[in-house]
Amino acid sequence: MSFISDTEAEALGALLSRRAMLGATAAGGLLATPLSAFAQAAASGPGDAEITVDQARQAPIPIVIPSFGAGLGEQISGVISSDLESTGLFKIMGGTVPSGSTPDFAALKAQGARAAVAGSAVGSGSVRVEMRLWNVVAGQQLQGTAYTASNANWRRIAHIIADVIYERMLGEKGYFDTRIAYISRTGPRRHQITRLALMDQDGANQRMLTTGQWLTLTPRFNPVRDQIAFMSYANNRPRVYLFDLGSGRQQILGEFDGISFAPRFAPNGGSVVLSATRGGGSDIYVVDLGSRAKHQITNSGGAIDTSPCFSPDGSQIVFNSDRGGSPQLYIMSASGGAARRISYGSGQYGSPVWSPRGDLIAFTRIGGGGFSLGVMNPDGTGERILTQGFTVESPTFCPNGRVLAFCRQSASRAGGAGFASGIGTIDITGFNERPLRTATGASDPAWSPLNG
Repeated sequence: MSFISDTEAEALGALLSRRAMLGATAAGGLLATPLSAFAQAAASGPGDAEITVDQARQAPIPIVIPSFGAGLGEQISGVISSDLESTGLFKIMGGTVPSGSTPDFAALKAQGARAAVAGSAVGSGSVRVEMRLWNVVAGQQLQGTAYTASNANWRRIAHIIADVIYERMLGEKGYFDTRIAYISRTGPRRHQITRLALMDQDGANQRMLTTGQWLTLTPRFNPVRDQIAFMSYANNRPRVYLFDLGSGRQQILGEFDGISFAPRFAPNGGSVVLSATRGGGSDIYVVDLGSRAKHQITNSGGAIDTSPCFSPDGSQIVFNSDRGGSPQLYIMSASGGAARRISYGSGQYGSPVWSPRGDLIAFTRIGGGGFSLGVMNPDGTGERILTQGFTVESPTFCPNGRVLAFCRQSASRAGGAGFASGIGTIDITGFNERPLRTATGASDPAWSPLNG
């Protein structure tokens, strides 16, 4: 039997408008340095501006983030601080940084700061947030940007600013302006109500997308559309559905003689790879979202092929199969054909997911009386276990490939007492494991791409 995971709306508000004000003194004097100085600071190298992620893991970056003003301004700076602190790569410091003039770099250096943020938030009905990021060591401004949106979208502004700070300080894109789809779980252990749910990556703005009438599992984001694929037992027939986040409309994805499950989108968002039962096994199919044409790419011969996931360039698929006698990981061309095994550790492997950067495959492994969550290179070398537990499964990468979200469940005692199911996050090095707050029990996390 192959290893299958235990756990196997509403539109967003108005889009933000962003405006980079590089040297535009007429726009409120946000930048104190001309564009040429900005470019010089941006190219100054790791010694003055960028710090590698590995360096920040060893010594988190001390950064001063003051309040952006009373009320909403204070909430915005609070979310920025929380985002950055959650990575384990930044040390948030209090202090005062003027929003309209050059900071006192000597005082900030004496405080031990390496970077400082200045900002303000003004307006009613709509809010305008201005932010400047300063390299304290070099005495230079790294970024100056203004954002305007409705008050209801203030959290998005905060997440976007945190992304900017992350990128300017570490040299790679942030992941804070994202969402996580998951399965909400309520009720007794053996009779849980499951709902498709959605939240911001920090646990804010949680909302339920389905009613809980039917068992619901394995949500997956479309990388280019506001759409989620998931498995539902609607009308007691388990199949893959598509959920449109703008309209709330649900539709069945493809008609199969048996059960369809374990969906994932192609990197271009134009097709879905999934598993479908056939006889005593299951095979992998690719379904085109435009024509709904189905293309079978494995012929299991009674084995169970499941949990397929495209590589970031769309050329390959990693999947789980028991064709060799025990559940292991295999890679094949996205068009099908011969598959090569890549997992050779002790235990059974499942739930593979390819990093957006293409450098790693995350997986769950069962062995030694428990679950492990790990990563390996796409050729199967370099296997590393990140965390272990009674059940740790359903890994999903954030958009920059640095962090995994996953499900952690505890053992239950008689009558289901003591059972808990929640979502955690962990760095790909095994650093900085944290629980993620959800309104109910939770499983099956799926990290979105960066919001548009």
